[in-house]
Order: sequence, then structure tokens, then C-alpha cells
Amino acid sequence: MSTLDPYGLTSEQRQNRYFSEEFKRQKVSDIEKKLVSIGQVCRQYQVSKTSVTKWLNKYSPMRKKRERMVYETDSDTLKIKNMQERIKELECAVGQKQLKIDFLEKMIEIAEEDLKVDIKKKLYTKPSTGLDQIEKG
Repeated sequence: MSTLDPYGLTSEQRQNRYFSEEFKRQKVSDIEKKLVSIGQVCRQYQVSKTSVTKWLNKYSPMRKKRERMVYETDSDTLKIKNMQERIKELECAVGQKQLKIDFLEKMIEIAEEDLKVDIKKKLYTKPSTGLDQIEKG
């Protein structure tokens, strides 16, 4: 006697099962429309993932055009959208900061011309290490 597989059928019972071409086309269409997943079709009709993949390769119009079908969960799609929005926000912030820097540099340049003083040299002094205060105290 044959052993039971994960679907509860013996090997003899599994060997005698056939699905019509119309049934296969319908399941491929359902998968492409994201009405069901490959795993759901496998569980519901007790078919191996390999068989469903063969159906996709044979009956899918997208596969015949050599287009790649990407399966991603809703959470992945949501994460990608959130990341894209965050990137837009950060790019906007960087752009605003750059405008502010350009404005301030132009203001320094104008002040240097009007006052005849090199502000940039006086502005950039060596940072204190904090040791001067300890030695004096």
C-alpha cells in the first residue's frame, strides 16, 4: 500500500488526476489577477507548485512575451511607497538646506565687499578642545 502524501492522497490516486486546459487557463488568469496565490491553488486543488508553475509557463500571456511577473505582498508594496515618500521629503529638505547655504554664502560675500573685511578667515577659527579651561582652572 502506498503512503499518504501531504494532501492526503495515495500515489495511485494522484497519478490518475487530470485537469482540463480550460481549468488551467482559468487558474492562471486568477493568479495573474491576484485573486489567488500559487500556494492557495496548490492547497485548494492538491496540486504541486511545480505543476502550477508549468501551467503559468504554458498558458500565461505574460510569460509568452518573456515578461517577468513579480509577486510581492501588500506589506512590501506599502513599505516601498512609504520609502519613496520619505525619499521625496528628504530630497526636499536637502534642497532647502542647500538654498539656505547658497544664500548665506552670498550674504557673506556681499558683506565682505561692503565692509572690506575678510569675514570667512575670521569666521573659521580652530575649534577649542576644552583643555584650555582645565589647565587655567
